[in-house]
Amino acid sequence: MGSKVRKDTRHKTQDTRRSSYEGLQKNIKKLNAPKIEVWKNQYPERDYVITIDIPEFTCICPKTGLPDFANITIKYIPDVYCIELKSLKYYEIFYRNAGIFHENVVNKFLDDLVKACHPRWMEISGEFNARGGIKTSVRAEYKNV
Repeated sequence: MGSKVRKDTRHKTQDTRRSSYEGLQKNIKKLNAPKIEVWKNQYPERDYVITIDIPEFTCICPKTGLPDFANITIKYIPDVYCIELKSLKYYEIFYRNAGIFHENVVNKFLDDLVKACHPRWMEISGEFNARGGIKTSVRAEYKNV
């Protein structure tokens, strides 16, 4: 008698889970967030680090529609321009109604801030509060080489 071949269903289950998120973030890079303004750095000859903390960041989980809370930290070495904080406040408030994954928050922040101020170096980190017993930390870095 021939042996029975057992069908491996693990990959199908993973694919099914993945497909439930399919398309939720495909246009995230095109998200039209408010413009981040800059001002001219008065000490461009010197490397110094600016740290900005956003301890009350909120966004929406694109899957559940529930709010997510985080501390976003921005660190950068400016070149010609520095980030104007009032415009940054309006920028981060924009995300309160945006359905966005944690990983995409940090990477979108990095893309938009680098585009605005062209720093020598920048790091964005997000420490997202635990939900369902899981805490997420995400870090992304830019180096102007």
